[in-house]
Amino acid sequence: MSSVLITGASKGIGRAIAIELSDRGHRVIATARRPETLADLPVDQRLRLDVTDQESVDQAIQDARDIDVVVSNAGETVRAPLESVPLSEVERLFQLNTLGALRVAQGVLPAMRERGAGRLVFVSSIQGRLVLPMVGPYGASKWALEALAETLAIETGHFGIKVSVVQPGVVSSGGAQRAKVFLKENDPYTPLYEALDVLRGESVTPEEVAAAVADTIEQPEPPLRVPVGAPAKRVLQARKDAPESEPFLMAEINW
Repeated sequence: MSSVLITGASKGIGRAIAIELSDRGHRVIATARRPETLADLPVDQRLRLDVTDQESVDQAIQDARDIDVVVSNAGETVRAPLESVPLSEVERLFQLNTLGALRVAQGVLPAMRERGAGRLVFVSSIQGRLVLPMVGPYGASKWALEALAETLAIETGHFGIKVSVVQPGVVSSGGAQRAKVFLKENDPYTPLYEALDVLRGESVTPEEVAAAVADTIEQPEPPLRVPVGAPAKRVLQARKDAPESEPFLMAEINW
């Protein structure tokens, strides 16, 4: 079985991944900014890891010792129009969702390369391939994450390292409900925000995402991109088939 380090394991998808992999017999190193939130997880190690802090990343990787697989799951989202979203929030999302994942990958890649084996699994989203209004900063961070992941697949494949991007759609993890909303009183974008549920569609559970991650880790030759659930597969295929001459989903929005 593999030794798997998971970022953002305190709740939602990350917690479900830790439980799923532990149940399958893998050695699981669960990490979070507050390791006390991991106390009830049935894992081998519980470590502090803040993906935005280089010293924290370095220490966690050292404490984890041998790492066969990294699951980069730490991430957040916001709700705001691009016209007025605080740029500090956009920077924060990129630090957490994108550069944080790269920071951890950089920490483990030298040992994986020397060993000639390793897995990097990035938890992305269908929003790594399409955009939703009012969720643009999150989508941009995931598009950038997918660009980094695909580049890593090309650059490190020669060294025996497998890279995969897991792409769920709506997940019933509570992440959207926890998201900060940046709308002023009488904001002209409020009707668009209220129409957002029309585009969200069916959801999958964190456990379904966890199973997809575990299956990907256990495949000898995993695919680069792994859509999770029928809704994600449908919308990603629709995006692929849509003309590039106008924004995708434009006709779906009535506000």
